[in-house]
Amino acid sequence: MYASLPGIDVYFEDHGAGAPLVLLHGGMQTLDLSFGALMPLLTPHRRVIPIELQGHGRTADPADREVTLANQAGDVVGVLDHLGLARADVLGFSWGGYVALETALRHPDRVDRLVLAAVNTRADGYHAEIHDPEQWATSTRMPSEHDFTAMVGEYERYGISTFEAVNAKLQPIVGAEQNWTPEQLATITAPTLLMIGDHDFVRVDHAVAMQEAIPDAGLAVLPRTKHTKVISRVGLVAPLVEDFLAR
Repeated sequence: MYASLPGIDVYFEDHGAGAPLVLLHGGMQTLDLSFGALMPLLTPHRRVIPIELQGHGRTADPADREVTLANQAGDVVGVLDHLGLARADVLGFSWGGYVALETALRHPDRVDRLVLAAVNTRADGYHAEIHDPEQWATSTRMPSEHDFTAMVGEYERYGISTFEAVNAKLQPIVGAEQNWTPEQLATITAPTLLMIGDHDFVRVDHAVAMQEAIPDAGLAVLPRTKHTKVISRVGLVAPLVEDFLAR
């Protein structure tokens, strides 16, 4: 189903009943790729609302609408308004975590609890090899060929946007020297759970620094897990999320 918002129709789904939880997928992914395995474990306990962000899946990338974190945070709030929801828990993975974090900062009155999976706030939060094209190509921390094939396949499946065009718009943001300062993180009012893989391309010590900057935050480090697999380790993730949201 779609929420008709200013300048864009945003695709979302609505499953289950209970306290609402918004899910925001990874960059260049869809709600199915990011959350296909996780959603069935969450819907028995709560209302789950996965959203496909601008330029992803069934949500178009309008030529006259810039891809920004502010715009996409506004889209999250727009979907909540469309559903008549004053507040919700929000879980974001990777790019979706960027949007979730921006939503919590710009619209704190709309976010109850916040889950940030595989998220960094600045460029030096990545391992150094990620900034070296030669090392990047062979790094086991990066998405595999299978991962890229699956992402491109979703763009071909829906045929609304292209992988290359949307990726080019996201890269300046995810590669920015700094998207948020520690001082901004210190203003987050929502209880927060950070999750990261021990083989993520985001440094674990960076996640620790984020945890220390956010007033009410916990950190879970998933063993033997790289960036693209953080949210798919559902045997670990689902209990962590349920325990956190139930507190």
